[in-house]
Amino acid sequence: MALVLTSGPSLEPVTVAEAKAHLRLDGSAEDTLIASLILTSRLHLEAALGFALISQNWTLLLDAWPDGAVTFPIRPVLSVVSARVLSATGTPTVLAASDYVLDGASLAPRLVRSGTGWPQPGKAATGIEIAFTAGFGTLATDVPASIRHALLLLAAHWYEHRDPMEIGGNGANIPKAVSDLLMPYRAVRI
Repeated sequence: MALVLTSGPSLEPVTVAEAKAHLRLDGSAEDTLIASLILTSRLHLEAALGFALISQNWTLLLDAWPDGAVTFPIRPVLSVVSARVLSATGTPTVLAASDYVLDGASLAPRLVRSGTGWPQPGKAATGIEIAFTAGFGTLATDVPASIRHALLLLAAHWYEHRDPMEIGGNGANIPKAVSDLLMPYRAVRI
């Protein structure tokens, strides 16, 4: 299984102006730094939670159909753009939307077969391509307020702690308030 980002979000969940207000900064001297901290904080939160915050397009590549449903590694999934199966020569067969049902809001979003069976790929590797859109929506306000606030806190934390870190050393830990704000969104593993 491989996951490929095909187009990232068109905006960040918080603006540079919002972050500067949170940091109580005036002027534009550090706008580039603030923008990079917002981006880095978003990427960190998305990786930690297995989320896409703002709508972004991905392609999931599979070698074969799993038993049962296809589980997406990112949540929430807003839509399936296309599902294609490649022949041995690489010729794609596009599945009809009636061949599957998207359960995109589940804790583990999944694509469920609605017919008898899906065609088998002719390629030994990555013969199934599922293009999908993940995220809470296209607007920053679509992202839950607690996640947006956690992003602001994390960006502020990294703004205040710019010291270089030695790999394996004791760096500045992520603030507990960030972890607490994200707790309701974490997937529980048993």
